[in-house]
Amino acid sequence: MLYKFLTSPLRTAALAPVLGAMACFALLAPAAAQAPASAADNVIIEMNKAFKRGDRGRLAQLLPQARGHTLEPWAAYWDLKLRLGEAGAQEVQDFLSRYAGTYQEDRLRNDWLLLLGQRRDWAGFAAEYPNYRMNDDKEVRCYALLVEHLKNPAPDARLAEEVKKNWYAQREADDGCNSAAERLVGTKNLKPQDAWVKARLATEANRPRSAAAAVQIVAPDAAGMVNDLNASPIKFLAGKHIALSKARREIITLALIKMAISDIEGAAFQLENKWGMQLNTEERNWVWGVIGRQAATRLGTTPAGDALEYFAKVTKDSDLSDDMLGWKVRAALRAGNQPNWPLVLAAVNAMSEDARKDPTWSYWKARALLATAPPDAPPKPAVVATTPGVVQTIPTGITISPQRAEALALLQSFASVRGFYEQLALEELGQKITVPAKPAPLTPEEKEAASLNPGLNRAAYAIAIGLRPEGAREWNYSTNLHQRGGMADRDLLAAAQFACDRQIWDRCINTSDRTKGEIDFEQRYPMPFRETVTKRAQSINLDPAYVYGLIRQESRFIMDARSGVGASGLMQVMPATARWTAKKIGLDGFTQDQLNDRDTNIAIGTAYLKFALDDFNGSMPMAAAAYNAGPGRPRTWRNGPVLDAAIWAESIPFSETRDYVKKVLSNTTNYAALLTGRPQSLKARLSTVGPRDAAQPEPYKDLP
Repeated sequence: MLYKFLTSPLRTAALAPVLGAMACFALLAPAAAQAPASAADNVIIEMNKAFKRGDRGRLAQLLPQARGHTLEPWAAYWDLKLRLGEAGAQEVQDFLSRYAGTYQEDRLRNDWLLLLGQRRDWAGFAAEYPNYRMNDDKEVRCYALLVEHLKNPAPDARLAEEVKKNWYAQREADDGCNSAAERLVGTKNLKPQDAWVKARLATEANRPRSAAAAVQIVAPDAAGMVNDLNASPIKFLAGKHIALSKARREIITLALIKMAISDIEGAAFQLENKWGMQLNTEERNWVWGVIGRQAATRLGTTPAGDALEYFAKVTKDSDLSDDMLGWKVRAALRAGNQPNWPLVLAAVNAMSEDARKDPTWSYWKARALLATAPPDAPPKPAVVATTPGVVQTIPTGITISPQRAEALALLQSFASVRGFYEQLALEELGQKITVPAKPAPLTPEEKEAASLNPGLNRAAYAIAIGLRPEGAREWNYSTNLHQRGGMADRDLLAAAQFACDRQIWDRCINTSDRTKGEIDFEQRYPMPFRETVTKRAQSINLDPAYVYGLIRQESRFIMDARSGVGASGLMQVMPATARWTAKKIGLDGFTQDQLNDRDTNIAIGTAYLKFALDDFNGSMPMAAAAYNAGPGRPRTWRNGPVLDAAIWAESIPFSETRDYVKKVLSNTTNYAALLTGRPQSLKARLSTVGPRDAAQPEPYKDLP
């Protein structure tokens, strides 16, 4: 595919200046790639700013100056994207031809397909859709399924299921999936109940527009009530006295769901004393599931037993969503001094097939199977005639119970060094975490293919001149989406090395992370600034592997990284946290702009991490949670029974922090294997989590 692109006469003629510039860029040393932007680069940067503020006139003015630049496809895309609604089909086709094979071509095709769908130009959509390579836009896919259905309206369970899956996954109301769902409900390919479930999911996610759009499909007269029940569910419920029709019952269900999000006890009271008898069994089960889930998220303030009492009112687990069942598992895991393993097993078994395949639930199912398995059968003697007239008794070995055998097979199916639960599965099987064998060295041909890849070069160039979001998108397209299924392992390793050599650490890591059969730990877990990080960490008695595990998750080693809440640099330190920490470590004259300095950022970040670790009695999971969510929350979350830290981490209410803690600890374990060259244990780093010993002083009460 690469060489066909490079040697096609039409493409070579159109992109000769671009390819020439990229070839030069591919030879630049990392330092040169980060050189100050040239005048030509400044044109591109200015066009990017104009695009973001919607300045069509400025884009048109600058576009001629961008011709021949490495990033010309971006400049042309920004110009046409802003006026796509007014552009003619021929102009769009001219763009697609001029920049054929690029990310920008397929990005514009994505935008054009959305516009054709909104215009109901099904013939134009059908003609262009087969050329679409990315295939990662759910709304475009819904339009495509709708076109397929319009061509052949016969019942099609596969098509209906895919529309429903995409529709449910969309957070906001979108025309493509809503239109496809509306059509399929109308033709009875989807059931009205599917639309009500979409409305429930949207209400739980606080997406009232999406909920109203779903209700509009099945009960247009009731759609206006969604705004009322979202404004004040208790007021809404107080004004409704009877729920006779299906639509009225579902609207009451939505109101109870909305109420449960902020008032668990109130929703439970309403359901038990007023509305329960008016709803059907499935509707009641769903609301009890929402109430149980909300109670289960109150880690450290509401006993898990309270959540399980609510879940116990559900008469059929299969009426619950996977998300509710996940929280039922979490509540069962921290039900007391020991997890309620039968309840864990039942809840996981009630999940959808896709959910059960997730390593999270596969791991806890395996643990539940092991905990509830009957003892293995002892060895049985067998009487064997070895020679005529001589009988000998030979032991036949232990017989493993079927339940234990199922658990071990399940663990073996996903055990690896790849992630948190994969590592825990290895340890359940009696293995440690070690560095995998390094793949065979990249060949000159493999390296050359990566260095000549136009998309990778454009992406690296964009990142080098400060257009990191654009560069990252083009890089991801080039490695994951340009060809169906993405690059093969060896191509990914070569692309990752291309990024590593240019110190584009986030693309290096993300690309190497995608390999399946060949794993290069030095790519996946790079250690830039090793001397600085190691020396600083060891000087304050902090494990360098822990620091690297955290930086990898925080910034992917992007030195100028900025978060949406104002955190800065390698270790993503907040300004207030930096000022407090600088004062504690005696860093006189500290100013906020110093956070952009690598060494200062590492000094402050590692110091704060050590303060958090000391404050939480050396607990790596709790210190990581404090680093991400602030110390106040994990101080609350630790209240209750002493828990296996894996259970505690899985029970963290915030999905971002839950994911963060697991990834930091998994990263840390792999970095330790690299740094020490010895087998490692994730379980040893996790230990347990429980209430603070009141007899011990709090080292840093004012920890921000």
